[in-house]
Amino acid sequence: MSGLAGRLIVATPELTDPNFLRTVVFMIQHDEDGALGVVLTRPSDSPVRDHLPQLADHVTDPPVVFVGGPVEPAVAIGLESTTEPSLPTPLGGVGILDVLTPVDPGPCRIFSGYAGWGSGQLEAEIAEHAWFVVDAEPNDIFGHRPKALWSMVLRRQPAPLAWVATYPEDPSLN
Repeated sequence: MSGLAGRLIVATPELTDPNFLRTVVFMIQHDEDGALGVVLTRPSDSPVRDHLPQLADHVTDPPVVFVGGPVEPAVAIGLESTTEPSLPTPLGGVGILDVLTPVDPGPCRIFSGYAGWGSGQLEAEIAEHAWFVVDAEPNDIFGHRPKALWSMVLRRQPAPLAWVATYPEDPSLN
């Protein structure tokens, strides 16, 4: 499976790894060498203002750094909403932001770290039903309710996938 860049991968209820439990990942890159994305559903308690004050007035609510994934947590990745990105992503209207020297950025979101997979690793996880692959919308990245994104993304899919949005966090309590 190729061509996941610009799409979302959504953790299935079977994926219980605490790094990815009920997450939505925006895929920035995907090719024969592997894949890279950022988790959209994990806002931290750390304000962007404390780390990148030059971007504080441009970040969307909530104005915090997001935990982009378990790889390289010291690396900051910025995504911005813009019609003319200098570094475009495969999703129209979304660009990669130079967080160190931003030039008049659009609304943006900052991620600490990223999610990464080696060659063939993500494809194997998808084949094992760990991830759903769905289309992304710019509001998925910049929306104001990141903790609700897992359900919101699933709910907008055609049935039967939409039904997964109501899957209980602990099915044994059902």
